[in-house]
Amino acid sequence: MTSLFTPYTLRSLTIPNRVWMAPMCQYSAEVFGPGAGVAHDWHFAHYAARATGGAGLILVEATAVSPQGRISPADLGLWNDTQVAALRRITSFLSERGTVPGIQLAHAGRKAATDRPWRGDGPVGPEEAWQVAGPSAVPYAEGYPVPDELTVEQIQQIVGQFADAARRALAAGFRVVEVHGAHGYLIHEFLSPLANRRTDRYGGSFENRARFALEVVDAVRGVWPQELPVFFRTSATDWTTENPEDGRDGWTAGDTVRLARELRGRGVDLMDVSTGGITSGIRIPTGPGYQVPFARRVRQEAGMPTAAVGLVTDPRQAEKILADGDADAVLLGRELLRDPHWPHRAAVEMGAAKRLPDQYAWAV
Repeated sequence: MTSLFTPYTLRSLTIPNRVWMAPMCQYSAEVFGPGAGVAHDWHFAHYAARATGGAGLILVEATAVSPQGRISPADLGLWNDTQVAALRRITSFLSERGTVPGIQLAHAGRKAATDRPWRGDGPVGPEEAWQVAGPSAVPYAEGYPVPDELTVEQIQQIVGQFADAARRALAAGFRVVEVHGAHGYLIHEFLSPLANRRTDRYGGSFENRARFALEVVDAVRGVWPQELPVFFRTSATDWTTENPEDGRDGWTAGDTVRLARELRGRGVDLMDVSTGGITSGIRIPTGPGYQVPFARRVRQEAGMPTAAVGLVTDPRQAEKILADGDADAVLLGRELLRDPHWPHRAAVEMGAAKRLPDQYAWAV
């Protein structure tokens, strides 16, 4: 039995292996009308293929808790019950295949209202745009809109939207919910001094900048069943202190360890450890497994289970990450876009038990 194909239990939930699918936006929902934010056949086929391919857990892409919280106009949402019914079709199939269905809940903050990647970077045109908001009136980058600074009342409304979306996620059949606190979106914006210039109780000190993240987690954990796990995705560093020539005071790996300790005490079961995304123009030294050291540090120093992400492409590489104690699971992104059956291929390569459907078993 390899580490990669050993089941993993969080609370009462057992995930059949440690090969998990990272949340990756498809930017493929309808934009306007009653179908806005609703999953359709593309989403079903996309996630069903990865379940058939053997992923132990699938985290459905960043799903907006409100229309204003969408990254793009074509994002999935969980702000109404029509969206719940469409997602239930996906979770039912995943569960039938033995894959645990999870979902990432998100608010894009000042990075909302951006276009689909294949249509070019930057904000959408005026026909699809809406006014964005964030912790401070500081734009993401040149050419992006200046966000409205959220009032305390608006912040509390968004906290409530996360809780409402978590209730809908449960009704849709999800067994894991992940709070998106990474990649320069709203929660990360509050955490990082590069985006948060507030002087009230949501800005300034670490405790103040972390307040919104903790309130969201408390709200989600408060409506999510105690027997089911809650994840938190973090950008473990803004890559400013890791770049000596940068000199800007951003969010650091030490801050992440400190936040992880707080989250663990509030019922978060695992930290999904990514990096970056707070603003443009920051140099990130990418390479195979380049984010794994941050997952290891959180796991060792905060006592928080972690999942490692970032250019994990080879089964032996993934096995070593787990065997060395750097993380408890690996989350594959682009590699599962290229090869939906990566888990099965890895199992064959490593001599582990496979979960191929009967219809495909003759191909082994």
